[in-house]
Amino acid sequence: MEALHMVDCINNVGFCFLLNKQTFLSYLINLSFSIIVITVGFFISQFFANGTQKLFSIHNVDNTISGFLSALARYIVIIFTGIIALGQIGVQTNSIIAIIGAAGMAIGLALQGSLSNFAAGVLLILLRPLRTSEYVNLGNAAGTVLNVHIFYTTLKTLDGKIIVIPNGKIVAGNIINYSREPIRRNQFIINVTYDSDVDLVISVLQTVLDKEERVLKHPGNFVGLNEFSPSSLKFVVKCWCHTTELNAVYSDLMLKFKKALDQHNITIPCSKMDIYLYKKIHKILKINKKKIERKKK
Repeated sequence: MEALHMVDCINNVGFCFLLNKQTFLSYLINLSFSIIVITVGFFISQFFANGTQKLFSIHNVDNTISGFLSALARYIVIIFTGIIALGQIGVQTNSIIAIIGAAGMAIGLALQGSLSNFAAGVLLILLRPLRTSEYVNLGNAAGTVLNVHIFYTTLKTLDGKIIVIPNGKIVAGNIINYSREPIRRNQFIINVTYDSDVDLVISVLQTVLDKEERVLKHPGNFVGLNEFSPSSLKFVVKCWCHTTELNAVYSDLMLKFKKALDQHNITIPCSKMDIYLYKKIHKILKINKKKIERKKK
């Protein structure tokens, strides 16, 4: 009896297979296609990851950024191929896509500040408006760049302080880079008295510039009268030098300008105040002085 029952089961299975042969074959083909899609997707994701890594390495992008973005590209390809494979075997992918979108939105809202800093860090590393060892001004902070990380940038001020600034604030503001160009211009304002010989002053200042070897001849220098101020004539001196020597050249030239002007008896005015005493005030002061002397006696 058991043997007959087993035979009947096998016959039923065979009969069902013959009746639904088309459906079984369709499912088998779809399942095979899904497996092929997943396998190809893994290879494509690895190809994208390696290609992204090589592309960033060619452009000297930070390893942290390149590793993160290459892994992100790999997982995105895997997720899309997984959704396609599930769709082939009859799974409703609309709900999966909706869940992924809702989860992404929730994560984005929860990490809004961090994600903005991360995106700003990627832009800073890709566009390179500031680099390590450059001196920059970022609005409320100025210093030498120590590191540009994914979420923040570290500066060291001239007096040895360490400043950590979120990358989002850096990208949102102005970036003044003092070290990027190989040469920069120094500017001096020299005050002399009104009785000075203008041509002599210009000649003396120009001679000092010509004798300074660190002052570049190109793109050119300038010495001229700049302003008639209430108490002095203001001359402007503009000269170019290498960025690494900028501060040293400024200090040395200021000293040489002073010595050269003194040698030619050209006076640099200083602030002063003239006090005039009227006769009545003078008499009052004399009376008070006499009263003080009487009290002492």
